[in-house]
Amino acid sequence: MVVLAASIVSKSGKVLVSRQFVDMSRIRIEGLLAAFPKLVGTGKQHTYVETENVRYVYQPIEGLYLLLVTNKQSNILEDLDTLRLLSKLVPEYSMSLDEEGICKTAFELIFAFDEVISLGHKENVTVAQVKQYSEMESHEEKLHKLVLQSKINETKDVMKRKASEIDKSKIEKSRGERGGFKGLQGMGSGRIESSFSEMSISNSGSGFGSGSGFGLTTDADSFSSKPKGRPPSSASAPPKGLGMQLGKTQKTNQFLESLKAEGEVILEDVQPKAASSKLAAPPPTDPITLTAEEKLNVTLKRDGGVSNFDVQGTLSLQILNQEDGLIQVQIETGGNPGILFKTHPNINKELFSSENILGLKDPNRPFPTGQTGDAAGVGLLRWRMQSVDESLVPLTINCWPSVSGNETYVSIEYEASSMFDLRNVIISVPLPALREAPNVRQIDGEWRYDPRNSILQWSILLIDNSNRSGSMEFVVPPADSSAFFPISVQFAATSTFSDLKVLNILPLRGGSPPKFSQMTQLIAENYQVV
Repeated sequence: MVVLAASIVSKSGKVLVSRQFVDMSRIRIEGLLAAFPKLVGTGKQHTYVETENVRYVYQPIEGLYLLLVTNKQSNILEDLDTLRLLSKLVPEYSMSLDEEGICKTAFELIFAFDEVISLGHKENVTVAQVKQYSEMESHEEKLHKLVLQSKINETKDVMKRKASEIDKSKIEKSRGERGGFKGLQGMGSGRIESSFSEMSISNSGSGFGSGSGFGLTTDADSFSSKPKGRPPSSASAPPKGLGMQLGKTQKTNQFLESLKAEGEVILEDVQPKAASSKLAAPPPTDPITLTAEEKLNVTLKRDGGVSNFDVQGTLSLQILNQEDGLIQVQIETGGNPGILFKTHPNINKELFSSENILGLKDPNRPFPTGQTGDAAGVGLLRWRMQSVDESLVPLTINCWPSVSGNETYVSIEYEASSMFDLRNVIISVPLPALREAPNVRQIDGEWRYDPRNSILQWSILLIDNSNRSGSMEFVVPPADSSAFFPISVQFAATSTFSDLKVLNILPLRGGSPPKFSQMTQLIAENYQVV
């Protein structure tokens, strides 16, 4: 009375995933699965087929079959229960129920099958338990990764400080070696000044200009002369009679400016400055903070229509003080029938289903507190929505390339839905390899060209009722229309599809409800036009 194998096959008989639970040769299981499509008849209502040795219990899933191969002595009622559980697990792990989606998540499905069936017998588990067992989350592993990342960041900081100290010592050393030349300049030796200026300009690629013993790479501006057409700041001399001066960091910047004026390309390292400008998100100030976040994954077709539309949302809770941990959260879900909500395994599902209240199964157990660990807080609720309805798409993009002579005219327009006000919208259009930036003739917003990746970025700070539609037109050399795809889109919004709202915080120990704040955001995680 055992399950021999659990498989997913196409209606043409192609085996996509198969997991055997007893010792069985490959030829044996391939023969059993190859015979199944021939045994399935059309127009029959029952979902099992028997042969002399085995029984096939199956369930259609769109264009596929979910199949259990059992011996004839197996309990068919128990097998049907196992089949129903597996049919609920397959959509949890596979984004699309077709051959490509099943093959991409084959190993995840096999691991899930192993949690349901052990040695051919069904385990007493639920879908939520299978997902929890498969994730195998470890608090110790997360803590170890955080400690390791902090050590890596600390080592990088030390490396940057050492590198800056070495650069400073080199600059001071080079200044000390050319102190005699500064003294000559301080006495007003105009002939020496002009001659050395000519030498530094004519030999910028070698000799004095490339870091010889005279050290003209960092202070060549001190030997410059105004008739060479450089900016006045690079030709300014230090006060006379002061001799050698240390610590003048402006000299290096002046030298770079003088090189730029001569036509040299200067690549400045701005990464440390950019990294320091990214300030960390401010910590929450309210005792309780709830964050409702939705991530949007959309694939639009260039000729119209939706290829993929998937919304995944989470509601997380962050509590600062331990005394505020014994609470329940009352919410309002917005009533969207296309959204499926799932609570955390520790949340009382009956209480949520009846009263829309999120509370722990054990009312005497508080929620975790503090800001350590995951900055997003504790996950309470998840939801998901999938659709092919184009009216739900918040932003549609139309791209029209057309070749005329030796030029390609590209017109791009966007249309935004009235459901959301979109912020920080960036539309990235790939371009063929260009020698120079494209000629942007008309645009609603701002644009920037990334020559390294050959991408034209169209940015709109805010899309609201005043600019629900906009366009951009640019010209590039002749290119195929497929060179401008896929178009990637990034944006954020302060409202969500679920319209989930936190109504109140209910303290379990009585007293006044603690103060709380709610943050809501919609993020375009993967939004493309292909």
